[in-house]
Amino acid sequence: MPFAVHSCAPSMALDKPFGKVDCLSFEAFRGRHGICRPNPKQNGHVWVPIVLTELHRLSSIPSRAARVWLVVILAFVVSAGPAAARGYNPPHSAIVMDAKTGRVLFSENANAPRYPASLTKMMTLYLLFDAMKNGKVSKSTRVPVSAYASGRPPTKVGLKPGDTIAVEDAIYSIVTQSANDVATAVGEFLGAGSEARFAQLMTAKAHELGMTSTHFDNASGLPDPQQKTTAHDMALLGIALQEHFPDYYRYFSTESFTYRGRRMRNHNHLLGRITGVDGIKTGFTNASGFNLVASAAQGDRRIVAVVMGGASARSRDAQVAGLIQKYLPRATTRDQGPVIAARTPGGIVVPGKAVLPAPSVAPVPSAPAVLAYADDSAPVPRPSPASKAASAVDPVTTASNRPEGWMIQIGSTPSADGARSLLVKASASAGRALASAEPYTERFEKGSTVYHRARFAGFSSKDAAVHACSVLRKKDFGCFAVSP
Repeated sequence: MPFAVHSCAPSMALDKPFGKVDCLSFEAFRGRHGICRPNPKQNGHVWVPIVLTELHRLSSIPSRAARVWLVVILAFVVSAGPAAARGYNPPHSAIVMDAKTGRVLFSENANAPRYPASLTKMMTLYLLFDAMKNGKVSKSTRVPVSAYASGRPPTKVGLKPGDTIAVEDAIYSIVTQSANDVATAVGEFLGAGSEARFAQLMTAKAHELGMTSTHFDNASGLPDPQQKTTAHDMALLGIALQEHFPDYYRYFSTESFTYRGRRMRNHNHLLGRITGVDGIKTGFTNASGFNLVASAAQGDRRIVAVVMGGASARSRDAQVAGLIQKYLPRATTRDQGPVIAARTPGGIVVPGKAVLPAPSVAPVPSAPAVLAYADDSAPVPRPSPASKAASAVDPVTTASNRPEGWMIQIGSTPSADGARSLLVKASASAGRALASAEPYTERFEKGSTVYHRARFAGFSSKDAAVHACSVLRKKDFGCFAVSP
């Protein structure tokens, strides 16, 4: 159906004229169903939603045919969100396992190698729970933060070099925010000052638990070509966390957590929405797709469902919910003893004062970390052909889901470095207005050109976001607020 744009069409202009690149960014953010049009009167550009222009034209035609076209256009609007992710098809796997017997109730490519993304943090927490259970650390033990851990890409809670965080706060931060800075700090602490050493412990523990196809190289799940697992192995880990640490497993049911005045919501959207779901963890990178390990119980029945390689958070959640609905009633009610035998903890050393690794010897990603969040309402960066190969990982670092709360955008640039530089300058200029905000960049494509949005997330309200924009405009930054 052709969509015409007329000069009389309503337009969605921002509160300040903005440049062509920013307009393209806004156009892509809104699903690309609009155009950037010069606005000479304001010496800038405006974004014109094409659907609105057609509605405007058809609403003036008093005919039954026009009304039919209105219905068709509205249907187009409803379906426009997921369309942005078309063409993004990461390798897919799924499994459902009876948590009381280990019996596989459903399997699809469950033993194929996959990137775990932030599901990695399940093992980070397993080893942390293990240290707690064996008295090596307590909930109040302070975990020190190195410069390397502080510098991990989002999502994060914003820890600074030299900070410390209580073990229980670290657990909540990893469970809800999937905080990479916290996970790395925990890995360094439990690894006697070395995340690489901790990754060796992670892999050894995985093999002890029967996760023979899993290899870990870091504590966070940030992209690494050697970090691999399977849906089957992740299901085993989900069961092991419940069996070995029933007192600590409850942390995975936390729906939100407030740290330093900032409220962080759990990325697992099935919590509180699907009856019986009580954990566990989400994960996402461009190479992995949208991952989720979920546990659900009904009476004496319990299952663990895993989906890896979802094309969107929404489709992943829907598939997991469907698997739970179908297979939970088929799980056994009889307790037949532990599915995964608990073994002697292997070699975790918690020093009285952790020796922090020097940034110069910390592992460095092979490519600059281009931060990008993805969900159903924003374009999902398409992996390059190389990223689909077994030996390559897309260097775009992502969170499990798009950041919560109000956001602001201060511009978009052709390069990731340019976007990050813009964020650094804005942070230095805005002072307290951005004190609790989380900077990140978001990659998107317009035609054959790649752009990178520069954004701050985590504002508690529209007023807070608008206030931050007001401060930034006074410092000569462009800025507009973006609703959740």
